[in-house]
Amino acid sequence: MTRYPAYKIDDKTLDDLLQTYATDFTQRAQDGLYDPITGRDEEIEQTILILLHKGRKNVMLQAPAGVGKTALCVGLAQQIAAGNVPETLKPAKLYELDLASMSAGTSGPSEFHARFLPLIQGVAERYRNPSEPRRVLFIDEIHQIMPGCVNSAYAGLSEVMKPYLTAGDIYVIGATTKDEFRQFVEPDPAMDRRFQKVELSIPNAEQTLSIMKALKPSYERFFGVEIGDDVLERIVAMTEQHLRK
Repeated sequence: MTRYPAYKIDDKTLDDLLQTYATDFTQRAQDGLYDPITGRDEEIEQTILILLHKGRKNVMLQAPAGVGKTALCVGLAQQIAAGNVPETLKPAKLYELDLASMSAGTSGPSEFHARFLPLIQGVAERYRNPSEPRRVLFIDEIHQIMPGCVNSAYAGLSEVMKPYLTAGDIYVIGATTKDEFRQFVEPDPAMDRRFQKVELSIPNAEQTLSIMKALKPSYERFFGVEIGDDVLERIVAMTEQHLRK
């Protein structure tokens, strides 16, 4: 039987860090706290396939603001919670890191990094133990961790992460826009090559209607009303006609 060395970051410390500075999407999905995510099956499948890779298994979601990058991660968490993923990912936990909360009250980058490092180290040192669940870390606006993003409180955090990305001991899903990726991430080849890109397009009218129909039951229950499909169709038609694309 393979023996694993004692963790430098003990279970309680890691659990406390994750509870304080991360949102457990998988647990919230199991608790039924999210509306159903539809219309992103292909992108979720692409993300799953990348996470199954042995080497370059980190995902970079690219899309304009408001298109649904975080929603895709919620959809992935729902698939994990439902067991609709390959065996390797069935016990996985998907966390969104709250960098704003982590940086709050710190006096400078070194103090911020001192909070971040034990979390990333604790996740990484458990990666090769098959009895531990896979922990996938979602970082929204990931371009803000790059050194070139000088106005960001998180600038330079990528340098802390690189050794763990290089060793392949963590799973990361990042989200940003194409322009911000080109401006801040792409100039760093070492960071760029550790991620595979998944592009999210803006839903067309048919896809939007499908999404609205999936969301309709939860809104009907919440507001105590009935919403006909003809109302949804009218909303989509008026949106297509009057809102700027």
